[in-house]
Amino acid sequence: MDKQKRIIVAMSGGVDSSVAALLLKNQGFDVIGVTLRLWSQTESDSTVKTNRCCSVEDVEDARQVCHKLDIPHYFVNFEEEFQEHVVDYFVNEYDTGRTPHPCLACNDKIKFDFLLRRALFLDADYIATGHYARLRTSEEGNVRLLQGLDGTKDQSYVLYTLNQTELSRLKFPVGEYTKKEIRDFAKEANLPVADKPDSQEICFIPSGNYREFVKLRVTPKPGDFIDIDGNVLGNHPGIQFFTVGQRRKLNLPSDNGKPRFVLRIDADTNQITLGDDEDLYQTTFVCDRLSFTSSIDTKQLLSVNARIRYKANDAPASVKFVGDEAEVTFDLPQRAITPGQPVVFYVGEEMIGGGIIKHAVIKKDLHRITT
Repeated sequence: MDKQKRIIVAMSGGVDSSVAALLLKNQGFDVIGVTLRLWSQTESDSTVKTNRCCSVEDVEDARQVCHKLDIPHYFVNFEEEFQEHVVDYFVNEYDTGRTPHPCLACNDKIKFDFLLRRALFLDADYIATGHYARLRTSEEGNVRLLQGLDGTKDQSYVLYTLNQTELSRLKFPVGEYTKKEIRDFAKEANLPVADKPDSQEICFIPSGNYREFVKLRVTPKPGDFIDIDGNVLGNHPGIQFFTVGQRRKLNLPSDNGKPRFVLRIDADTNQITLGDDEDLYQTTFVCDRLSFTSSIDTKQLLSVNARIRYKANDAPASVKFVGDEAEVTFDLPQRAITPGQPVVFYVGEEMIGGGIIKHAVIKKDLHRITT
């Protein structure tokens, strides 16, 4: 059925997207490789190293793979869109005391919005990426998004904003295999990226030092460190440089031998609340910016497994909808529920949607925390 369909593959120059193109070509698709230019180093980015994503080397790797596969390769500049929807979002979230997930923003706006529009302009039927996730279509035509077969590489967490219109135009071929199998496919096909290491950093901050990156782009908001009872413990250089659960770089003495952790960040007062590790464990939080792959009955309590971090385990929870927000309650307390991070909902292996964590309740502080 799909033999003559045209498909645009977003090719980063890595092994996953390269094998995605290989698999789709072998399945009979008319494959076109597209590499996105998202970010250029500026002189002010002193922390940037040469192993950044979107580098000249990555573009050349993608070009060589396309040449090897005998498919067209195009280079598309989305720097302006990336700056607005990913980098500015990233900085603004830290500036308000929240901890963003830039890959989610990139997928939502760049890959599955702007790239999809470009694909339609090129008369493509689908777009594909190297994400580790799987798609299944029901007899009624509803597309379900499942976790990747390789649980250690599953990327369904960063895909929660996808809707039925987008899912019907997507392919995730590598999600049907393990990472080892993907590398084996690359080696068997003699792809030049078969042994290329996986990218580990935020693509526009390859040094991993987000504080330096943010510091160049904001006016610091210094304030007080306080304990749960409101007692001042010291001062900090700016709320933008801290995140919930953080222990290092507080520059404060321990609490009678016990380490201190960031419990919450208040952007209104510039106060950062510190406490013990046990204070980080919370059960209930509120999320907004909700999105679901299919329609949800918001009048009913929803039983799910919820994931609050990319590498965290799913945990049983209930979801109660209140207007445009949802109150999520775990069966058991979870550590460091962090405002700004996605919470993603699963039923079995199916990812059904999610939202962005808005605020939580500190165990020893019964009033509702809003950040």
